[in-house]
Amino acid sequence: MKLLFITLGLLALGVAGIAIKLWAKKDGEFAGTCASQSPVLNEEGEVCGFCGKMPENCENK
Repeated sequence: MKLLFITLGLLALGVAGIAIKLWAKKDGEFAGTCASQSPVLNEEGEVCGFCGKMPENCENK
């Protein structure tokens, strides 16, 4: 039972953290959600599979 409360508490803390981040950010957007903005995930410089932008066309927020 103790483990259940700890697990639920940590999950609630994580959800609250994400909610606070969304509330505090302008327009409620996460910065850098496209994989093409990450040089680690996109070493070849391919277009983003989600939005279709090239890495140089993505704006860094």
